[in-house]
Amino acid sequence: MTAVDDRRMTEYFESFEAPEGVKVELLRGEIVMMAGPDVVHNLIVLFVQRQIPVGRWYPLQTQDVDIPAESSEPQPDLVVLPSEAAPESGRLVPASALAMVVEVVSKTSKLRDYVTKRSIYAAGGIPTYLIIDPFQAKCVVLTEPFGAGEEADYRTERTSKFGEPVPLDVLGVTLDTTEFDTLP
Repeated sequence: MTAVDDRRMTEYFESFEAPEGVKVELLRGEIVMMAGPDVVHNLIVLFVQRQIPVGRWYPLQTQDVDIPAESSEPQPDLVVLPSEAAPESGRLVPASALAMVVEVVSKTSKLRDYVTKRSIYAAGGIPTYLIIDPFQAKCVVLTEPFGAGEEADYRTERTSKFGEPVPLDVLGVTLDTTEFDTLP
């Protein structure tokens, strides 16, 4: 019965038109809507995006991700895929094509970013999940995904404070976080 419900929810989500300025995601069969992000949030995404070598990698914003075996179509703040793995067109990029996803924590997304999306991205086999938290002034790099469904997780977790370099081995880049601002 759940598969039918999940399929219907996915069909509804595919045809849903969100109001302008509202971000909408499908997370494990639930439609989640959020207001537009804070300027600090957007600048952090910009600073990360600028440090990823374009040509070898495509860092894309507002890109929906297809996670097989999950009734989820998350829209990370940033996805990074090898340039040769980029699909020619389409709204959904397969999780298997991604090298990394980035989420910047907002007031309302903390639980989703640290718990729900952690297991969704791990279930999708995304090699690296970077959580940037401007409230706690830290970056969490999660690698080595394993498992399926809600039990999926990452084996390795490395935390760095803002101002410290953050190695992103999957991209061969060390992220400079000195420009990252914080939120109260």
